[in-house]
Amino acid sequence: MRVAGVLAGVRVVAVLVAAAVLGGCAGTGGGPSRAATDGAGGHGDGAPFWNNPEGPAERQAAAYRAAGRHRDAELIERIADRPVAEWLGAERAEAEEQARTYTVAAGAAGRRAVLVLYNIPHRDCGQYSRGGARDAAAYREWLAGVVRGIGGRPATVIVEPDALPHLLQEGCTPHRFHDERYRLLHEAVTSLAALADTDVYLDAGNAGWVREPGALVEPLRKAGVGAADGFALNVANFRTTAASVAYGRELSRKLGGAHFVVDTSRNGNGPADGTGEAAWCNPPGRALGTPPTTRTGHERVDAYLWIKRPGESDGSCGGAPEAGEWFPRYALALARRARADRP
Repeated sequence: MRVAGVLAGVRVVAVLVAAAVLGGCAGTGGGPSRAATDGAGGHGDGAPFWNNPEGPAERQAAAYRAAGRHRDAELIERIADRPVAEWLGAERAEAEEQARTYTVAAGAAGRRAVLVLYNIPHRDCGQYSRGGARDAAAYREWLAGVVRGIGGRPATVIVEPDALPHLLQEGCTPHRFHDERYRLLHEAVTSLAALADTDVYLDAGNAGWVREPGALVEPLRKAGVGAADGFALNVANFRTTAASVAYGRELSRKLGGAHFVVDTSRNGNGPADGTGEAAWCNPPGRALGTPPTTRTGHERVDAYLWIKRPGESDGSCGGAPEAGEWFPRYALALARRARADRP
């Protein structure tokens, strides 16, 4: 992961911001559903979410400006100027340091860090993002580090994208690991929910995956959604906001009114045609979606978030960079196709 340079820059920013506010580290006083203000972040618009000033999009925009590519810089700034989730590293010490560094910087700025836990054992069914903690004991140790790193500072946490829907996908996660995964997800949710100012959303896939929302109800309950602030939809996917909200409202109804968040980072043009890898691995023709905001217009939709960083690769399909690595050409394409009423 691209963390060393980012963390170094964030540490400096955190110190400077903290000094500027006389050491203040006040949060927003609640999660997205309780925030009094909203917007896209970074430019005084009152968004509750933190925008990392040392992210890859920020560095790419600076590089384009230095090279005289001013139009490309302006396009990449459509990503750089928006708060995007930080995906924590796979090693315990790394993840704990990231969680602490990001939440300190966000708290000093009076905002919430958005963090993603993505380290469940037997992750991603052996595809481009395969891996995760070596076993349940390693995951628990890693999780404990993340919890220590966040502490009492404001954070919104997305728990383990794809982990739950993969249990319902035949031939994906071996059955002998199903009960273990439910226990680990439940422990992650409850450990994070016990923190003083952390909002927790358990991933529930996307509107095109488990087609019948009712099939997710018992799995979500077993995984601890009752202790969470709600569930997350469309992480790293391209389903439209309208489709995601309709699906989420039906799932919410079946769960007794649970709230949810939607990843709108790359859904401006909806999903790509076709099936399989071509539909999810850096598909062409996609666009940035609605900027992060808590002003969703839907009572049970707490926020639209950019959980997947636009411009980071889904995997090495077609010669693209490895999953999670910055992909400048794709980032430019996403930004170039964004509608005028979007970023």
